[in-house]
Amino acid sequence: MINRVLIRLKIIQIVYAYYQNGSKNLDAAEKELFFSLSKAYDLYNYLLMLMVAVTNYAQKRIEAAKSKLAPTTAELYPNMKFVENKFVAQLAANKQLLDFISVQKRSWDNDEDFVKSLYEKIIASDIYKDYMASDECSYAADRELWRKLYKTFIFNNDALDSLLEDQSLYWNDDKEIVDTFVLKTIKRFDEAKKEDQELLPEFKDNEDQDFARRLFRRSILNGDYYRHLISENTRNWDLDRVAFMDVVIMQCALAEILSFPNVPISVSLNEYVDIAKVYSTPKSGSFVNGTLDGIVKVLKKEGKLTKN
Repeated sequence: MINRVLIRLKIIQIVYAYYQNGSKNLDAAEKELFFSLSKAYDLYNYLLMLMVAVTNYAQKRIEAAKSKLAPTTAELYPNMKFVENKFVAQLAANKQLLDFISVQKRSWDNDEDFVKSLYEKIIASDIYKDYMASDECSYAADRELWRKLYKTFIFNNDALDSLLEDQSLYWNDDKEIVDTFVLKTIKRFDEAKKEDQELLPEFKDNEDQDFARRLFRRSILNGDYYRHLISENTRNWDLDRVAFMDVVIMQCALAEILSFPNVPISVSLNEYVDIAKVYSTPKSGSFVNGTLDGIVKVLKKEGKLTKN
């Protein structure tokens, strides 16, 4: 699940903190990097749990309505289609998700106000109303409902972002990326696999895990050389006047460009320029792009960089 986009972002954050906190303990910083990445995987599982929590809340509402002193006919015989959603039932029984819940002791019980608010937005939507009115009763339709609901009500949700930020500082910048993996997971679910449906792994493979470790260490251990390259190619600037985040972003970019022959230069440049646009100053994207492009041209001319 943890892809290289997230790995790059986490490494930049940890490298930035490494210089800012002054401890200069490389091993401790590397442990922090992998802990931070593991928290992103926790968020992935936690967001999967949210769909189950909303469904459980809907069930509680139905039971409460039936228990009223004088329930209406509609309350006594409600439409159970939403709470009996086959996709959510499979998700709730998923062995890997249940293992996560057991180990991490996490639930949405303490955030029922948010779950209630989310549920009320869902049932007021045309997506929900069309689903409940439809005669189609299939696993595919149930799964598609939650793909639409997630994309509409959970993907860009400021209240949820704030709630998650309060729970973990590690989740500040993770949700947008993790959301894409939750949607991918919904799409991958297969009714035939029942509770054994595999969730996305924390790392796609050992290569990505090694990429994270090597990129982090190269960024730090060769930092003086990369900063020299940056300084040489920003002669009209005093390096101390360049935004520190820009320096860190370029330092990590150069570590990747010079250390990973299988990653095209254009891919590395685009990734780090995009990070600069979002996480540094308004002008950082063009500044980082121009500086790195200049360094790459010099390195190629000197024969120190041969890949395309």
